[in-house]
Parts: sequence; C-alpha cells; structure tokens
Amino acid sequence: MKWFAAILIYLMTVNAYAIDLSGVYDCRGEDAHEGEYTGIVTMKLRREHSKGADASYDFQLEVPDYGVYNGHAAAHGMHAAMHFSLPMENGEYGGKTNDFGTGIAKFTKAANGQLRFRKFYFEPAFKGGNTGVEECVRR
Repeated sequence: MKWFAAILIYLMTVNAYAIDLSGVYDCRGEDAHEGEYTGIVTMKLRREHSKGADASYDFQLEVPDYGVYNGHAAAHGMHAAMHFSLPMENGEYGGKTNDFGTGIAKFTKAANGQLRFRKFYFEPAFKGGNTGVEECVRR
C-alpha cells in the first residue's frame, strides 16, 4: 500500500509540473503611471528549450493604444518570469521612454480547469521606474 501511495504522489507531482501554460489570456492591469488597462497575452511553448518542470515560452502582450510588447518567459512549474518590451520603432513608448520590463507570475488552475495568472512587473527605465500588476485568464 505504501508503494501505491508513493507512486500516486509521484505521478501527481509530475503532472502538476507538466502543465503547458501556452494560450491566449485576457488581462486587466493596474500600472503605477498609466492607470488601469486591458490587454491580451499570448504564450507559446518552445518545446526545444523545455524539459520537465522547466519550460520556455515566446511571450506577447497587446495593449490597446500602447502597442505590442514582445518577449519571452521562463517557467518552472506554475511560476514564470516574463521579459517584455515595445520595439524601438514604436515611437514614444518604445524608443523614447524605454518601455520594457520583467514580470513574475504565479499560475493557478480554477476548479473548472481554466488557467489564470497574476503578474507583478517592474520597468526600470519607463518614466523614471514603474511597477504594475496584471490578472489574466486563459480563453
């Protein structure tokens, strides 16, 4: 019986870390300088750079009236670090004010199976430094 319990716990742990966080997420955010905003995050798994609980993703955040932030994410299980930036050619928010940053997110799975995450981010150069929080739900 102890062997069965040990195997069951092992399988549950492996499956918990095998969740693919890829998808399209609808987000609501609160930015210290810009206020409330909405956006769409798209994450795509990079299988060739992922193994077990460690996963690599392409990351994109589209924010109306600001632009498309491109980046990447490195995840371990249900936690991810995300880097994002506007391209230089996007004018004020890209090249002129250095709108780029890094976030850390915790993913959770609702009872209905829907993935969501909460991300805190830091932008060291945007308007003298900036922070914010996003709450996102996978479609």
